[in-house]
Amino acid sequence: MKILQAVVRNYLESGEPVGSRTISKYTDLNLSSATIRNEMADLEEMGYIIQPHTSAGRIPTDKGYRLYVDCMLDEKEKELDEIKGVLLQKEEKLDDMLKQAAKVLAVNTNYATMITAPRYAKNKLKFIQLSRVAEGQLLAVIVSEGNVIKNHIIDTEEDLDDESILKLNLLLNTNLTGLSVEEINLQMITVLKKQAGVHSDIIGNVMDAVAEAIHSDDDLEIYTSGANNILKYPELADREKAGELIHTFEEKQPLTELALGSLASENTGIQVYIGEEAPIESLRDCSVVTATYEIEDGIKGTIGIVGPKRMDYDKVVGTLKQLKNQLDEIYKKG
Repeated sequence: MKILQAVVRNYLESGEPVGSRTISKYTDLNLSSATIRNEMADLEEMGYIIQPHTSAGRIPTDKGYRLYVDCMLDEKEKELDEIKGVLLQKEEKLDDMLKQAAKVLAVNTNYATMITAPRYAKNKLKFIQLSRVAEGQLLAVIVSEGNVIKNHIIDTEEDLDDESILKLNLLLNTNLTGLSVEEINLQMITVLKKQAGVHSDIIGNVMDAVAEAIHSDDDLEIYTSGANNILKYPELADREKAGELIHTFEEKQPLTELALGSLASENTGIQVYIGEEAPIESLRDCSVVTATYEIEDGIKGTIGIVGPKRMDYDKVVGTLKQLKNQLDEIYKKG
């Protein structure tokens, strides 16, 4: 574990593959380079690190990051006076305070950040009906409690046959009927998308429609900052990757699924999504760390930080915990 932690920490700092000689100098294990090489070979065999073909050093895999993060999350919380000081200032408006918090979070971490305004969804889903209205278009009829009916047109890349539409209707209603948006979590959406196979995009579009239909008429307010910080990390600075990531933060709509999933989670603590675990396709090369701040009566908001997989997890988690606690206190004080 100490060798794995040393590999992860060195890679976080340098972005370069880590060799056994570096580890022997970095740790207090007092082991020879040969012994460390043997241990690193075992870690590679277990899938925690990988050796790029261009280098003799190793870098962490998603599995390695996951073990590192899980162990790190058990450590004590860190106090961040800068965040605390900013949040305790009396802001005239809620949105000004949240915008400021997002900016401070981005400056403090050097990553991209998002914060949603708190909201409460009391309506539950009663029924979803997908039907074909034209070639490449589906009509989603969404019925919520109180028999409120809302219709949404969903564009599709292909014309679905009756059997495919029937299967999607069964899949959606079997899993979602009777649930509020707060209860439709990221894991559930991910499973639904996997079961939908080639039609996973339709599930995502339906989720957006459901969220809009059974929430209040107001859009989910999402405040973002630091999207350009992404360009500071070579592994994310590729034109195509960077373009997708910045577009995600500029458009904000893709972040709605992330926010709603976080709000729906029973775990109001820290959630860490590494690489392929990320619920948004454009974030699959990143790590995403979220936290939920909660007011009485189930009113919640989401805080999120997006950065490279070699992000400084200790700092990010400490920052989020402090921000979450301060938002809880501020809201409860009125």
